[in-house]
Amino acid sequence: MSGQATVQGEANRQPSADDRMAVQLRGFGPVGLAAILVTLVAGNVRVGGALVVPAGALLVLAWRWRSRTPWHEIGYARPKNWIAVLAIGLAFGIAFKVLMKALVMPLFGADPVNHVYHFLAGRPDLLAEAIFSMIVAGGFGEETLYRGFLFERSRKFFGSSAWTVAATVLLTAMVFASGHYGDQGLTGVEQAVITGTVFGTIFAVTGRIWMPMVAHAAFDLTAIAMIYGNLESRVAHLVFK
Repeated sequence: MSGQATVQGEANRQPSADDRMAVQLRGFGPVGLAAILVTLVAGNVRVGGALVVPAGALLVLAWRWRSRTPWHEIGYARPKNWIAVLAIGLAFGIAFKVLMKALVMPLFGADPVNHVYHFLAGRPDLLAEAIFSMIVAGGFGEETLYRGFLFERSRKFFGSSAWTVAATVLLTAMVFASGHYGDQGLTGVEQAVITGTVFGTIFAVTGRIWMPMVAHAAFDLTAIAMIYGNLESRVAHLVFK
């Protein structure tokens, strides 16, 4: 009799407020949608000249903790080989940036010089901030937000069929690109659509965030190296004189 009462009591036990909040954050009601919106709006926050803080990514980690979402669902799963991830990611990111600068963006008629960040040219006093921002806000921040978080949200809402994954890659690339319009204009959007699609495809295939993170950071650091050394025009005219 007492055993039956215990079972009945457990069945009638209401979930705690903590449990309910976790469920709401994982869902797509007012709380879940507000979490998505706030995280996207936060994005990266510029502090001063070259320093950028990944506010959106930090909110993603807070959301993951509070919603009790497993790490692997946002791509934070241990890779099979860390050295391979670093080596391949660095090589790919550097080569990808050179290809974009020398071949792809000239086809769009892009200005060889990135005037928004040209203030970094020959400025060693700003170099540490710029490098920190490219690694933390670019590699870690944007990949955590636009790939890890948005892929998880899309998968939960739409499912994980091949068609929905392909749509997620394209949709997240466009959302990622829209964040570049404010400071880099149409050229920034064009480039971000391509890079977002490539990084999103890597994430969709591997299910891990590390390769896109490393490649993204290497891509941005290569861009900074070109700007700092006043090499942008030279690289942009390697193919099209």
